[in-house]
Amino acid sequence: MKLRLHFVMDPMGWFCISMVFAIWLYNSFFVPKLVLLPHFYEGNIPWALVVSYYFASALCMAALFRASTADPGRLPPDPQIPHSEREQWEMCTKCNTRRPKRSHHCSRCGHCVRRMDHHCPWINNCVGEDNHWLFLQLCFYTQVLSLFTLALDFCQFYYFQPLTSLDQEAFMARHELALIRVSAIMGLVMIGGMSSLFYTQMAGILTDTTTIEKMSHFSKEIVRSGGGSKKSWQRTLAEVFGTTWKILWFIPLRSRQPLTFPHHFRSHV
Repeated sequence: MKLRLHFVMDPMGWFCISMVFAIWLYNSFFVPKLVLLPHFYEGNIPWALVVSYYFASALCMAALFRASTADPGRLPPDPQIPHSEREQWEMCTKCNTRRPKRSHHCSRCGHCVRRMDHHCPWINNCVGEDNHWLFLQLCFYTQVLSLFTLALDFCQFYYFQPLTSLDQEAFMARHELALIRVSAIMGLVMIGGMSSLFYTQMAGILTDTTTIEKMSHFSKEIVRSGGGSKKSWQRTLAEVFGTTWKILWFIPLRSRQPLTFPHHFRSHV
């Protein structure tokens, strides 16, 4: 598996992604240290829950790393255009390079990206044809990890028995406000924001419309033509994730290959 790394030299983007990494670090180390592991050692929760929490955390970090460092579909300065596809290409007025239709020039990155959805400062990268699947994974695993953390915080206050190995009053005075309550508020904010983002991203993919196109006249043309994508949801998502194997849709540490379906392809719901 060969994974190419792609970095955007943007100070504001590095600041944003550093904040995202700090939130992940907070929920992956401080919360388990204060809530998950102590109750596991006293037999209040099973080992499977501990493994699941760290597995979700690892997948979230892997998706963040891949989404921020994967090439979103950057076009080379002098692309080789197949003769049969020349009518589907156009000239970018900002960088004077040929690009396929539905590509967009990112002013932040300084180049054109195939089927660009938007530029996300929180991953310091564009979201385009080649890394959109990783951005979806990041949204999904962030929701899972935030829900996990929120459930642990809730159980710490209302369900778990007090830890016998700790002075409960001293523990609550030292950690309740500074760590656990902040973690609960952070979990609520992340679940709300990521759920909304994940829904809008999935809605755009299933209707074959990018965020940029929704904000332009292209969305009006889709409405006039009778709607967006006529493909099944399985085929649409398979094209985004680069595979028809649904289990691979959840794995960030792999490469993506563009799919070409034969005319007799059919999906079974």
